Amino acid sequence: MSAESASGIQKNQVDLVDFIDWSGVECLNQSTVHSFPNALKQGYREDDGLVLESHADEQLLIYIPFIQVVKLHSIVVTGPEEEGPKTVKLFANREHMGFSNVNDFPPSDTIILSEDNIKGKPSILKYVKFQNVRSLTIFIEDNQSGSEITKAQKIALHGTTMETTDMKGLKKIEDH
Repeated sequence: MSAESASGIQKNQVDLVDFIDWSGVECLNQSTVHSFPNALKQGYREDDGLVLESHADEQLLIYIPFIQVVKLHSIVVTGPEEEGPKTVKLFANREHMGFSNVNDFPPSDTIILSEDNIKGKPSILKYVKFQNVRSLTIFIEDNQSGSEITKAQKIALHGTTMETTDMKGLKKIEDH
């Protein structure tokens, strides 16, 4: 018996959209008209007419910080049959990456998206590599057809949050 629900989210896993620090999200090589909120933000990503589209070539580099530490279980990346993403490399807790250095670091996981995946089937990640994730960098290396433009309709991250201490909320104890 499968532990997955109708939405594709496995039991005890949640959509981590509410735990993204939106002020820190960055996307390199995105079209100015078809930018990252179209694929990442709730409401936008459910609209098949809205996409995140690459600009100069087929590659996209997306940095997603979280407001608290998460455990990442799976990712859903959907897109059109031809221009939908194909090779997706994920980097946990790797900041300040650019196209010039993305190949200098080994990815935490690499996913080759199948036709089923780009239609919505979740890709299960190497769970042990995504236990204490503060940020995620997603490198979309190419697309299904090898064309110049990549289009992602939806990017959803599934996992669990970890109970952590808000260090900003702690106060120094003064000697009396």
